[in-house]
Amino acid sequence: MTTADSDGPLAEQLLRLTRRMHRIQKRHFQQGGLGITPAQARLLRTLAHYPSPPRMADLAERLEVVPRAVTTLVDGLEASGTVRRVPDPTNRRVIRIELTAHGHRAVAELHGARRAAAEEILAPLTAEQRKVLGGLLDTLVDGTPEEHRHGPDEEQRTC
Repeated sequence: MTTADSDGPLAEQLLRLTRRMHRIQKRHFQQGGLGITPAQARLLRTLAHYPSPPRMADLAERLEVVPRAVTTLVDGLEASGTVRRVPDPTNRRVIRIELTAHGHRAVAELHGARRAAAEEILAPLTAEQRKVLGGLLDTLVDGTPEEHRHGPDEEQRTC
């Protein structure tokens, strides 16, 4: 069993890795000439996952921020031509946010920048190390050990 003190260095490593990932992504955003902030990038990626244009309140909830923060992000993205406000077809008081054609291209570039950042970070790892890391990250993201993610009829993998 581990204690909070023994997990401290590991927690610090995770935070440093997250910061490094953000710095590398930001550099790729700048190199690609996207001209958007990491917060705007997150909103664009989130918006791209909706099957139809969401309300700003929906985006705020999904991003776990206050609605005013989404308004500020949308204002900047609308000025750059990546999103637009559109009226709801069934309730004229509701405004929805949709990606423009430029916004769809920006999302594709964002995905490329994220992949490039991940490749840069993972470059020192062997294929086996990447496989192990993937399994560990799955466990951390899911919050359950790998052996508990398999159904009763599935053969369990071992590393």
